[in-house]
Amino acid sequence: MSDARNTSHTGAAPYDALLLLSFGGPEAPEDVVPFLENVTRGRGIPKERLREVGKHYFLFGGVSPINEQNRELLAALRKDFAEHGLDLPVYWGNRNWAPYLVDTLRELAADGHRRIAVLATSAYAGYSGCRQYRENLADALAALAAEGLPELRVDKLRHFYNHPGFVEPMIEATLAALDRLPEGTRAGARLAFTTHSIPDTMAETSGAPDDPARGRPGGAYVAQHLDVARLVADAVAGRTGVADRPWELVFQSRSGAPHIPWLEPDICDHLEAQHADGAPAVVMVPIGFVSDHMEVKYDLDTEATARAAELGLPVARAATVGADPRFTAAVRELVLERAAAERGEPVSRCALGALGPSHDVCAVACCPNPRAPRPAAAER
Repeated sequence: MSDARNTSHTGAAPYDALLLLSFGGPEAPEDVVPFLENVTRGRGIPKERLREVGKHYFLFGGVSPINEQNRELLAALRKDFAEHGLDLPVYWGNRNWAPYLVDTLRELAADGHRRIAVLATSAYAGYSGCRQYRENLADALAALAAEGLPELRVDKLRHFYNHPGFVEPMIEATLAALDRLPEGTRAGARLAFTTHSIPDTMAETSGAPDDPARGRPGGAYVAQHLDVARLVADAVAGRTGVADRPWELVFQSRSGAPHIPWLEPDICDHLEAQHADGAPAVVMVPIGFVSDHMEVKYDLDTEATARAAELGLPVARAATVGADPRFTAAVRELVLERAAAERGEPVSRCALGALGPSHDVCAVACCPNPRAPRPAAAER
């Protein structure tokens, strides 16, 4: 592990603002279908089908927790920056719901900001988690240019999946989840590291073309998740004294056509297999998600937990990182390291595991759009 605390300069120049960029979610029942129309725009999905898809949201009053969680993270980042003397305003914009990205960029331009660092709430490489955000940035910047607004430059911060400020809270959350299991099951409990399933073809092309992980099945997306899973599993083994605890990377939240291969096994299928194999209990660790949004609250806390109850298999779900102070400190470090690099200063980047720190700037051929090439911001 290297030390990323760049102390030669306490400011964030050349950046004059940070943009927290997220997915967005409905905040009332009447928002659900319009929100899903935004998410699926261009696919021709009828409203009747969207209402069926939206049933998960209706179970929670039509409100996704993601917006409130982003408000908490926004407040935590501002607090951390202020406490450490980092004079950098933090804005928030979403891809699919208010506050919309294009509106936030208009606000940034109106407030006089021109060079913006961007934190996307997705830790890993992949089309949906990286390139699509950059395509959305390009679309929004083009809209501002068409309106005659001042030109903005946006730089997306590197993938943070293996930063200690992201990994260490997950280790503690996994230990806490183990402690919530029935006492007699804890030593033999197994770990299921969960993330969003994506099409096999999208997984295989994830990452930069020159990324060694891309030459393996699953590409960078799977390799990065496996690296984090090993880090957490090894740390949990060391702290519990259980050296041979089984673990596996599993997937959830599949949404594609059934004839298209997606990453497997699904979490519910995995729980069935673990029960059949005699596992005394399972801890679900959502390493693919920054906060406890709908795909955690429904797919794990509701659907997977219900399936485990049917099987008579004790389960516990580890918390996500959310606005943990270690994560907000990591974001500050990511801003300062990128700012130092942009100023041409030596930079030491913090990273755990075998893969090392991710690249600062995505290559044009990174994580290609599975439908057709589209303009993307923050690339070379």
